[in-house]
Parts: sequence; C-alpha cells; structure tokens
Amino acid sequence: MAQVPQTFLDGLAVRTWCGLALRALGRAREEIDAINVYPVADGDTGTNLYLTLESAATAVEAVFAGYETRPAGPTLADALRAMAHGALIGARGNSGTILAQLLRGMAQVLAADAAAPRCDGPALRLALRRAADSARQAVAHPVEGTVLTVASAAADAAERADGDCGTVARAAHEGARAALARTPAQLGVLARAGVVDAGGSGLVAVLGALVEACTGEAVAAEAVPDRTAPTPKAASDLESDPGPDGGGGACAVAEDGGPAYEVIYLLEADDTAVARLRTRLDALGDSLVVVGGDGLWNVHVHVDDAGAAVEAGVEAGRPYRIRITHFGLGDVHTGGPRPPRERAQRAVVAVVPGQGLAELYTEAGATTVLARPGEPPASGELLAAVRRAHAREVVLLPNDADLRDTAAAAAEQARTEGVRVALIPTRSAVQGIAALAVSEPGRRFDEDVVQMTSAAGATRYAEVVVAEHRSWTTAGICQAGDVLGLIDGDVAVIGSDVTATAETVLDRMLQAGGELVTLVVGDDAPETVTTRLETRVRESYLAVDTVAYRGGHQGALLLIGVE
Repeated sequence: MAQVPQTFLDGLAVRTWCGLALRALGRAREEIDAINVYPVADGDTGTNLYLTLESAATAVEAVFAGYETRPAGPTLADALRAMAHGALIGARGNSGTILAQLLRGMAQVLAADAAAPRCDGPALRLALRRAADSARQAVAHPVEGTVLTVASAAADAAERADGDCGTVARAAHEGARAALARTPAQLGVLARAGVVDAGGSGLVAVLGALVEACTGEAVAAEAVPDRTAPTPKAASDLESDPGPDGGGGACAVAEDGGPAYEVIYLLEADDTAVARLRTRLDALGDSLVVVGGDGLWNVHVHVDDAGAAVEAGVEAGRPYRIRITHFGLGDVHTGGPRPPRERAQRAVVAVVPGQGLAELYTEAGATTVLARPGEPPASGELLAAVRRAHAREVVLLPNDADLRDTAAAAAEQARTEGVRVALIPTRSAVQGIAALAVSEPGRRFDEDVVQMTSAAGATRYAEVVVAEHRSWTTAGICQAGDVLGLIDGDVAVIGSDVTATAETVLDRMLQAGGELVTLVVGDDAPETVTTRLETRVRESYLAVDTVAYRGGHQGALLLIGVE
C-alpha cells in the first residue's frame, strides 16, 4: 500500500491559506453579513472579516515580492508574522479584531523559531490553542455562543487529533463546525433569529481554507442558515441573554439602546499603558477588544463619548488611523474634513488595466482605479475612488472576474456611508467600455444599471497574452513564451505569433455573430496587429464595425470585445 505523504505548513502554504481564506470570505461575505444579529443586526461581520483578511493577504504578498530575486522564499516565520501584522493593522470591527488576535496567537507559536522551514501537526495544535486563548484574553467580557466559543472548540478538537498538519487542521475545522451549530443554544438572540453566530461562521471558512492549504483538498462550503424560524430553545434560556460585551463578531450597539459610537484605532504604546487603557475604556463603554503587542495595538470599543475614547488613547500612547462610526446614522469619520462641494447625483467608478484605458474612461466621465500588472487593487482603493467620485449614486465596474469580491466589499463599505452603489460584475475592461457607452445619467438609477448590465453581458471578451511558464490549459499544454488566446476567460488558442493568434481568436468570436469589435492594444503588441485585425474584419465580416484604442502598459498584449 502506498504511503500517504505527510502534510505540513510552510511559508508557501501560509500564502496559499491566506489567498484561499480571502476567496472563501469573499464568497460568504453577503451571507455572513445577513446573519449578523449580535449584538445588533448591523450587517457588517462578513465585510469586516473580508477586509481584515485582505489586509493580511496584502502583507503576505509584499513579503513574497521582496524575495522574487532570491532563490529561497520567505520562511514560515516571515509569512506568518506578515499575515498577523497585516491583519492587526487592517482589522475592522469586533470580528476582524478578534481574527487578527487569532492569527497573532498562531504566529507567536509557529514563528518562535525563525529558521524553522515548516511546522508539523503537534506545533499546529499548540498554535491553535494559543490562538483561541489569546483571543479570549483580548476581549474584556467574553460571551459564549460567539466566535470565541468556536475558536476554543477548534483548539479542543485539534488537541485530540494525532497526526500531521492536515489531520490537525481537519479536526479543528470539524470541531469549529460542530461548535458553530451549537451557538444558537448558547446565545438567545441567535436562537430567536434562527441563525448561527456570524463571526464563528467566518472562522469556520478560514479554517476550511487552512485544511485546503495543508492537504490540497477543498472542504465543502458551509451553508449559512437563512434568517427564518427560530431554533427551538427553552424559554428560560431565551430570557437570559448576556449584554453586548464580547466577541460575537458584530461591531454595533445593543438592540435595546446602548452606546452610540464604535471607535477603532491603532495605538503605539507599552504594555503598562495599555493595561490602564483597558480599564478606562471598559468603564466608558462595552464590546471592548484590545489586541496586539510588542508596542503596536488595535483598539476597538463601543461608547457614547467617542472623544473620551480617543483621549484615553492619547494618554496611553500615540493613536492613529482613528475611525469613528455613528451607529444610528451610519456616518463614518476618519478625522479629516468633509468635502465642501455638493455631491453629484451619479458617477461611475471603474478599474482599468492600463493608463491608456484610464484616459479613455476618464474622458467618458468615469473615476478610475489603475490596476497594474500583478498588482490588483485592494477594496480600500476602490472605496477611496467611490469617495473621490463624491456622488449619491455610484456604478462600480471591477472589469476583472477576480475583483468581484473585492469590489463587493468596497461597495458594502460605501453603502454604510450613505452612498447608493450598484456593482456590475464586468469581467474585462471591454465589457466596461460597453457598459459606459450606454450609461445615461438622466435615467433613473435602476434603469441605468439594467441597461449597463445588459450591454456588458452582451459583450464577449478575449485577451491575447504570453505564457509565463509551462502549464496545462483547456487548449492543451503550453510552454513558456507561447502566445495564448483566451476567450471569456478560458484558453482557446495556443500559438507562436501574436497577430496570427489574435486573428484566430477574433474569427472564433465572430462565428457567433457581432456588430462591433473593440480592440484595446497594449504597448508590447506588434505595431501591425491593429491594421491586420481591422482589415480582416472589413474584408471577411460585412456590417461589422471596428474601433481601436491604445491601452498602454496593460499586462495583456491585446483585449478584444465583440458586441
């Protein structure tokens, strides 16, 4: 019988885990937001977890980018410290702050030996226990039936597992799933709403990604319960809900009144000052979570006097990245002055892959976010663009299938600031061009979104790129340096000549018909490719028009759209 290879966690596996967890939270974000009822139903737990993990993933990618010219990649310690630090500085809400502390607890164990190339099952067991314990210690008044309960159950299950990292990760995931299902029996507000804890649901997704990173085998996605009938529960239990203090994974005020503001900031301070800060903030409000260490902390609290919470931070050390949210108004303050100008009624915000397209979109009235090759924008950049557009209504065009979750998180954040945002899931910049071409600001917002969505959906898209390495594709095996023609995201043509490959791709697209061909030519494409393609359309396809644009340095040699 063949021996099953031992699984382990190293720097590359941490990077994989981070990416998988971010995608898992992206898929589940809206469902987790929808079941967010504790302390109140403000519907942001999934978004907060996603934004926190996004910050962690950005930090990990930055570490790997620093090793590109060196043969040895980041160590396990390098990757885990980056993941934990990124989560700490980007943590949002109770849920994100607790997730940051969970990651920090794991890093404290697994990064203790900076030279260790990997960790085994016993080390992962210790890391998960440290993670759960440190997260619970970070919360001023822990409440059962929350993400803290789910984390503790994961650690308990891991401690009972005997094996490699894959075995331990699976046990932790199963333990977390079972604990999540029991959360309505521990917290009456969950039972009445017929849901499980939102923060715990997010943690189960993160642990599922850890299993896949260790084993290469995906776990079944959790079905987040709808908010339907309440879970059966004893009346005595339903009458004994704890207060809003704790780590339930929501960042809001309690249902029956409660603090008016959420205050979050990063703080540079020593341990003694932070201990005094905890005492003072605990007296000011509730839902207090302070995570971090080694001089850098993330502080989260709900209070009625936001100024006093910030002043307490000033007395303790140097607070920065201060964020104050008024729960009742959904108003967000970041310390800067509000723009004095009047908001426009409507704007379009679009992600574009090159400077040429950025200029084209800008001329059409859009606010653009430049996506450089290999550097997709984070949700914070998209949110900043929405704010920069300064409109009451915004249509968001991600122009990349991989940016859908990022754009959705940015849209959700913008909505909390009072902006009406519609996300059109464009997968290519040429689909965005088609959507922008039919936009009419004078139309009702919903009607305009429908027309733009229809135009984008009716546009087939393709791109011509050069393969960076040998790999399997839907069109066969390609070698590094081959020219690839992708249609609607799948490799359809493998060739050696850019122009010939582009002609083949265009022919295949026009076989299904079309009235307009859009070409976006990158700086690295042959100078003759535009003329050749325009000539081919003119000579071979009657009544089909062609329009061409310079895309600049856009990653792909050529983008093609057919409407």
